[in-house]
Amino acid sequence: MAVRSALLNVMFKAAEKAAKVLVHDFGEVENLQVSRKGPADFVSNADFTAQKIIREELSKARPDFGFIMEEKDGEADTSGKPELWIVDPLDGTTNFLHGLCHWAISIAAERNRELIAALVFDPIKNEAFWAEKGTGAWTYKKRLRVSGRTDFADCLIGTGAPFKGVMHKRPNFEAQLHAVMPQVAGIRRWGAAALDLAYVAAGRFDAFWEEGLGPYDSAAGILLVREAGGLVSPIVPGQDPMRSGCLVASNYGLHEPFVKTIREAK
Repeated sequence: MAVRSALLNVMFKAAEKAAKVLVHDFGEVENLQVSRKGPADFVSNADFTAQKIIREELSKARPDFGFIMEEKDGEADTSGKPELWIVDPLDGTTNFLHGLCHWAISIAAERNRELIAALVFDPIKNEAFWAEKGTGAWTYKKRLRVSGRTDFADCLIGTGAPFKGVMHKRPNFEAQLHAVMPQVAGIRRWGAAALDLAYVAAGRFDAFWEEGLGPYDSAAGILLVREAGGLVSPIVPGQDPMRSGCLVASNYGLHEPFVKTIREAK
């Protein structure tokens, strides 16, 4: 196992502290106070509490870093700084609020618009996926490697389906789904993009695509996939896959034909 850097140790400390609150509240999920951010898009007290903890821990350790965070918490906008934390305190909120054990904390560090460190932590399964630019991607037990499958018929693909309130943002999804489904062994929609990307890095999914993501959903996962030997491309050529929110991630051998399939589906 790789020795974790000081930067990653800061990220782990923040994630583990926030995870204690989230795990406690997950056990009390029926009693959570929940407000609506928008149609079928929820936020819980746990979300805000976890974000507050992560912000405080990261700010204390790296006061010069700015933040891109999912929840609007009234703090000053520092997203223009050259060094940034990109944070989703609870990726998979809808799963969390329905008692489904598939959600995670996602933290990435960026310097001059280049991702340099990543952590996706799944407290319920006690799984952490982390990476640092140039040093590979890891779990507690081993180095992560993308899968070696190149025949679509053998591949398991992850995606994120649109829902009420965001259907108009993904007009090509049905065409993409119909283009992919007949060719592959299966498609999964698990509702937590950070974990989907971590699973590509771990070789559990052979590929993943989604549109309409925020940077906080994908930043850590993008670096994990790349450091595990995979590729991440924008759905629209020339865009930044993280900032555009529309991406395709896969192992190396599958990437070109899979990207072509998604881009040409109309």
